[in-house]
Amino acid sequence: MSTGHQLEPGLWLERYGTYLFRYALATLRDERLAEDAVQDCLLAAWQAQSTYSGQASERTWLTGILKHKIVDIVRKDSREKPLEKIEPDNPYGEFEAGFDETGHWANLLAEWGDPAAAFENKFFWQVLEACLSAMPRRLAQLFMLREVVGADSEKVCQELEITPTNLWTMLYRSRMSLRRCLEQNWAGVERA
Repeated sequence: MSTGHQLEPGLWLERYGTYLFRYALATLRDERLAEDAVQDCLLAAWQAQSTYSGQASERTWLTGILKHKIVDIVRKDSREKPLEKIEPDNPYGEFEAGFDETGHWANLLAEWGDPAAAFENKFFWQVLEACLSAMPRRLAQLFMLREVVGADSEKVCQELEITPTNLWTMLYRSRMSLRRCLEQNWAGVERA
């Protein structure tokens, strides 16, 4: 780790490359796009060395730059591929089946155990990864951007040129998809 304001760009790839790639891959769900994001991040960091104040570690600074590059890639990707259209008369699609006529859950939640223990369980992360991979890539990306990276909803809407209602609906669909997948593959499954 660097001390003070001294950066060591020649060591960034060696020190932080794997971390940055995994971070980008978890969000973008595409190896090629993750590689592009890391490359863009390192180039932008190299060009912006003079702006580094030393208030954060190199890794934290690079991660901040990477988050912006991920948003740029998702924005570009969304302009090249149309987003899923939401039917105004049925915004919930197949997930409507999860609720009864009063709007309550048709099936009660399965017992998931201790969330903190699940968070540290390797099998949970494998199941979560499989669940995200089974989702449409756009929904998984949007979920990761908003819920994991913590991108601001208003900024996501502006960058992807979608309405807040469309964002909410897509996040709802991704959460319901994850819920269903985790219930089938995680909740109630015997874990070591």
